Amino acid sequence: MRRQIVAGNWKMNNDLAQTQTLITDLKQQTKTSKAEVKIAPAFTNLWSAFEATKETDIEVVAQTMHFADNGAFTGEVSASMLKSIGVKTVILGHSERRTYFNESDEDLAKKVNAALAHDMEIIFCIGEVLEDRAAGREEAVVAAQIKNALFHLEGEAFKTIVLAYEPVWAIGTGETASPEQAQDMHAFIRNTLASKYGDTVANTVPVLYGGSVKPSNAKEIFSKPDVDGGLIGGASLKAEDFYAIVNAF
Repeated sequence: MRRQIVAGNWKMNNDLAQTQTLITDLKQQTKTSKAEVKIAPAFTNLWSAFEATKETDIEVVAQTMHFADNGAFTGEVSASMLKSIGVKTVILGHSERRTYFNESDEDLAKKVNAALAHDMEIIFCIGEVLEDRAAGREEAVVAAQIKNALFHLEGEAFKTIVLAYEPVWAIGTGETASPEQAQDMHAFIRNTLASKYGDTVANTVPVLYGGSVKPSNAKEIFSKPDVDGGLIGGASLKAEDFYAIVNAF
């Protein structure tokens, strides 16, 4: 059985006090879940979050990182820096990083290599914009994102890679891909992996869905056979909503 994962991407939200309060609220939730729970606070709050979750099953992850280990890259953070404070997982390729910070597939391939070189797990994001979906190019776009950034790897590397499909038109808009649309794309993603690495790898890699997941729709989305959880944005900023999603399995 594949891993089930719910990861909260807090983006550029929550100062230190707000981060500590939200983590306290998360820790007070009494429900248990089959799913692995991960949260991605801002860089400034990673250490505090890591310390606050030490005695829990919540993993603190980073929202991005640079591909260089050190150097003249003002404002950036490296894999070794993240590892030094206990962070072992990083989100790469989020649509907002691609759109607002012009991260290319080439850049992301370098980041993937750097993360793997430091034995980090990767949540790698892929997904199409509305224009691609309207033109019927969504599969071609997603396949290209996977191939350009990941297909240089050996199959063994996918033991520490989680994919997150995020239809960009559904992020923060209130729109959500239907459970059927999510399932179709997740199945396509597995077929794309199988074309290069075979069924064993394709059927082992967790594929998460991201895009306006809410307590009201999580259970139906997660029930689809190729959906292994979610990368949650806005709903992860409210402890009650986030854990309702976590417990949707």
